[in-house]
Amino acid sequence: MTVLLLNATYEPLAVISRQRALSLLLRGRVDVATDQTITVVGASTTFKIPTVLRLRRYVNAPLREARWSRKGVLRRDGYRCIYCGAQAGDVRDGRVLTKEDFGVDHLIPRSRGGKNTWGNTACACAACNHRKGGRTPHEAGMKLHWEPKTPRVNYLILSGDIPEAWKIYLRV
Repeated sequence: MTVLLLNATYEPLAVISRQRALSLLLRGRVDVATDQTITVVGASTTFKIPTVLRLRRYVNAPLREARWSRKGVLRRDGYRCIYCGAQAGDVRDGRVLTKEDFGVDHLIPRSRGGKNTWGNTACACAACNHRKGGRTPHEAGMKLHWEPKTPRVNYLILSGDIPEAWKIYLRV
C-alpha cells in the first residue's frame, strides 16, 4: 500500500512509499490529511501511517512539457476518432473496433510540411484517415470533434483500486 502526498495547497504531488511517508512524518514535514491509515509493524514498534499526507510548506512543481509520440496522441484522444467520434469498442460494419484500428492523422499533411506536434496530430480511424488522404480536413469537408492540444503532464498515473480517502483529492 502506498501514500498520496499533497502539496500545501492540497494538490496531488506524488504517490510515495510507506517508508518515505514515515520519514516525512517523523521529521515533521507533513500533516495528516485523512483518518484512513496503514499499519506498519517494526521490530519493536507499530506505526499507523495515514494514506494521505499534506506537505506543510509549498513545493513549486512546474509543469513539464509532454514529448510528442504516436502512442501519446492515441492515449490523449482515448482511441477516439477526431472526425467521426468512433472509439475502440464501438461496432462498425459488424465488427468491434480495436485500438489497432486507429492511427495518427496529421491535420496539415506531412507532404505539405505538417509536423509531428500535439496541435497538428490527432487520433483517427482507418476509414476517416483514408478518406481525408493528403488533404486538410477543410479540403476534405470533414469537421473536427475537438481541437487537438498539448496534454497536461502534471497528473498522477494510477492503476488498480484507488483508496477512498484519495478520491476527494483526485479527479477520478
